[in-house]
Amino acid sequence: MVELTLTLSKFTYLLSATLTIGFLLAIIFFAKNLHGHIRENHKTLRSKAGIAAWIWAAATVIYIVATLASVLDVSLLEALDFTTLRSFITQISLGKFLAIQLLGAVIVAIWVKRCQRITQATLVLLLALVALSAPIFQSHSASGGSHLMAIGTLLVHVVAITMWVGGLIVILISTEFDKKIALERFSRLAFWAAISVVVSGVINAWIRMNFVGSWQGNYAVLLSMKIILTLLLLAFAAKARKLLAGKINKLIALESVVMLMTLFIGTLLSQSNPPTRPGAVDPLESQVGLSFPGSPDLKTWVFEYQPDALTLALLIISLLLYLKGVRILHSRGDRWPLGRTISFVIGILIVNYAVNGAIGVYSHFGFSYHMIEHMILGMIAPIALVLGAPITLALRTLPAGRDSEEEGPRNILIRFLHSRYAKFMTNPVVALLIFDGSLFALYFTGLFGTLMGSHLGHLFMNLHFLLAGALFFHVIVGVDPNPNRPPNVVRMVILFAAMSIHAFFSIALMSATTLMDGGYYTSIGNPLNLDLLENQYAGGAIGWAMGEIPILIALTAAFIQWMREDKKETERIDRKAARASAMGESDDLAKYNQFLAELARKENNKN
Repeated sequence: MVELTLTLSKFTYLLSATLTIGFLLAIIFFAKNLHGHIRENHKTLRSKAGIAAWIWAAATVIYIVATLASVLDVSLLEALDFTTLRSFITQISLGKFLAIQLLGAVIVAIWVKRCQRITQATLVLLLALVALSAPIFQSHSASGGSHLMAIGTLLVHVVAITMWVGGLIVILISTEFDKKIALERFSRLAFWAAISVVVSGVINAWIRMNFVGSWQGNYAVLLSMKIILTLLLLAFAAKARKLLAGKINKLIALESVVMLMTLFIGTLLSQSNPPTRPGAVDPLESQVGLSFPGSPDLKTWVFEYQPDALTLALLIISLLLYLKGVRILHSRGDRWPLGRTISFVIGILIVNYAVNGAIGVYSHFGFSYHMIEHMILGMIAPIALVLGAPITLALRTLPAGRDSEEEGPRNILIRFLHSRYAKFMTNPVVALLIFDGSLFALYFTGLFGTLMGSHLGHLFMNLHFLLAGALFFHVIVGVDPNPNRPPNVVRMVILFAAMSIHAFFSIALMSATTLMDGGYYTSIGNPLNLDLLENQYAGGAIGWAMGEIPILIALTAAFIQWMREDKKETERIDRKAARASAMGESDDLAKYNQFLAELARKENNKN
């Protein structure tokens, strides 16, 4: 009974979460909005999303109880003990992540019914995806070796298939919007989702199984069925893309049935333990999430590569979207500076090496290597990324609304850039506080050790470094539109302040007599045999050295931009004076001299 309840409740919450996400996609992308607001005749989609989210929350509650019963090997009624349940969701990792999903589903159910604008619905969609993804960090993929790769691929797989399945089923069952227009947009989403599902599924299966010797047993049978159904879905999708102009409701219905079968098989797979790969899993690899490459040498610095799949997927998507934008500009005859493209590509490659290359690998085993990764993500890569002008590219290539009443992605981005939130975040003082203030919050409060101890924490930390650096350098040297662009003098002052604060932080770190890692490097056995306090001192010195150089580069860039602006202003004044002279008019300097002469004449007349 417990196992049956586990399977059915998980399938129910996956299906209801998928429908919630599908209805949100319909609100945001498929249905036409009215100047950014949800139309009255589309608000039934909002109600349906709320109902699906409440079912999701209820099914999650049942799943939590069934999971606890399975763990304790007791009946469902015995698992309903309040004290035991409270301990499960507050002290056990799996229970905590399931509780996060439950809380997320409840917030989605309440929030979605209050959404009036599609931007609000977009935030609800992001929350729903985060909530659905939370338990993955305690799935079977997180229990073995290489879980940095396994968890990332599973996250990509779940998010992609949820949007693919949810979008198609909602198009099939909804009558609130034009299906032909919705399918045109959905086909683009489905194309990328299908690629993500296939690639992530293959990689995850390879990690969790021995492809040569494990194709037997129930898990292999279920996996084979899922592969066949996925291939069938791809065939249906290819056929549907060719029939967009015709009636394809029957094909969509058939595809939806196959999708539901695929979702159910996926549920059974998630409830089954995959066959173990030959050889015992290295305890260090199981704890850290990647294999220890040994002491660093020239070979490992160049060739060592153990990717975090989620980070790698985000980098690939970002790069592909940027290159697609460049291709759109070129296809319509517009030019895009090659230097910007090169700068952005270099920035992506730098982030990839810092997270997935030797630096990222060794950052898990030594503080000094972590500090190198931090400086690259927070101070070097952001400069290259912001000089690639991704916001400007998006403004020039994102589509507008499908008619004069609809607010398209480009309009939404423009409105965001002029919002109070954007103006607040791009205030140079706020950007400086986030950029440098977070250093003290991370390393001098014990937060660093906590974040290093989990995949999610490490991912959050890297993302924060990159975004905080991107925000700061966007304000200081960015070429993208800035709703709160500071004067050149202020930018110089902020850069000098950042340099001083960073130096103070590095000195404080080098002067520390206690470890800042909260015992993390000791807990993994200190495989590099480092003197941890001395290595922490080295990390502070590295942070000081690597932190000052990018700021000096930014200072030079800001000064060059200042000189160019002055040059452009001088040229503008000269052109204006030349036009005035050609028309027989006095230039600004002559007018000013005449004004002074007139004042002197009036003063003489008074005397």
